[in-house]
Amino acid sequence: MSLSVRSQPTQTPVTMNPITITSQDYDRLVELVDSHSQGRSAELAANLDDELARARVVDQSGIPPDIVTMNSRCVFRFTDTGEEREVTLVYPPHADVASGRISVLAPVGAALLGLGVGQSIRWPTPEGERTIELVAIRYQPEAAGDYHL
Repeated sequence: MSLSVRSQPTQTPVTMNPITITSQDYDRLVELVDSHSQGRSAELAANLDDELARARVVDQSGIPPDIVTMNSRCVFRFTDTGEEREVTLVYPPHADVASGRISVLAPVGAALLGLGVGQSIRWPTPEGERTIELVAIRYQPEAAGDYHL
């Protein structure tokens, strides 16, 4: 059984505003969700599926430079503590938390996808539900002309 990108949210973020993602990211992420729809990663894939369900899909050349796309390096802040973290949003095989590479299947990774600078979202974390705010984008592949990533 495959998850549908039109499914109802299983965990509802504070805002259900649309997110913006590239068509390339969308296509790859739909495949990722389908490939993780069973087993231990199924709940994580369902969270990502919820995000894809509210996505506004644009061409790579049309994505604003202040939006988190796959392979973007960004800074976010936990609004309750003010703690900031700089991470790169990656596909699961490239994840390495110690190096700041966060999987798009991780709850905070799915929350960051498509978020714009200055936007915030409440999302589940191991510490409980928290609100994160996107502070800055240090690198976005599309803004740098790296369309092959």
